[in-house]
Amino acid sequence: MSKTNGLIIISAIGAVLGGTWALGDYIYKVSAKPHEHTDDEGDFDESITEGRLFVRNHGSKKDIYINSYDSLKLHASFIPAKEESHTYVIILHGIWDNHESVGNFAKHYIEKGYSCLLPDLRGFGESEGHYIGYGLDDRLDIKEWIDWIIRKDPDATIILHGKSMGAATVLMTTGETLPKNVVCAISDSSFTTLPEQFLSSYKKFKGSIIPKPLALALARIMIKLRADYDISDVAPIKAVANSGTPTLFMHGDADTFIDPHMCSRLYEAASCPRQYCIILGADHVRGVVTDPNSYWKKVDKFVAKYLNQK
Repeated sequence: MSKTNGLIIISAIGAVLGGTWALGDYIYKVSAKPHEHTDDEGDFDESITEGRLFVRNHGSKKDIYINSYDSLKLHASFIPAKEESHTYVIILHGIWDNHESVGNFAKHYIEKGYSCLLPDLRGFGESEGHYIGYGLDDRLDIKEWIDWIIRKDPDATIILHGKSMGAATVLMTTGETLPKNVVCAISDSSFTTLPEQFLSSYKKFKGSIIPKPLALALARIMIKLRADYDISDVAPIKAVANSGTPTLFMHGDADTFIDPHMCSRLYEAASCPRQYCIILGADHVRGVVTDPNSYWKKVDKFVAKYLNQK
């Protein structure tokens, strides 16, 4: 081989490797680097905006801070019930947002007489963190928040409620050993596993020109290198198989972001007492605004069942 041909080959290999790294970097930024909603972007429904303002301007809201197992400073807003109550709801937001985005849920639960804790998942809002964990590290954070409530009120009865990534976090949390204070959970639009959801969403990425298996491999490598976790470990469907926490699995049948069939598969895999609810005509996490009467009727009945057993 001539020296010139050797240089051409080396240059070609370098170009391929450089391009592959650049694509992997792009995939990482799109899928694992936190960024979030701003007020300028608006919400898909005015009730979401009203919920943000409900939390932001609530006169009794308190900012709470704890440290994670890996020494990150985590934030949550706590809104106490209007009257003394031992029932608490931990409400978890979805991706690309913060705790204010579940203000509409908090408003409902406050009206029911419950106290609400609204954490910022790591990397979002005021919580520290440089990557999105999709519930893997967050499940341990939620256990810390559960302990915070119990230290505050040993007689606490705790409900978990999350949407989208927050729902996946709820399910990952229920796969852990939880104190008896946690009586039930609501999962609104969770995925089954992160690799499966990545493959489902990949074609929506700009520049999704390489085959799905290669894109998944790149995502797995880049996230392992930069965030030090394996996306294959983010598997709510495995967590629910170990769960003893009664869980309501909810999804909209018109969801174009997370396949509604994932909800039925999660329900079927769960070992806990469980119920299943599909909101007709609802896109991703829009069941609560598409048909709020059906949504809250189902949630309230489910919650009441397990509160009464406490």
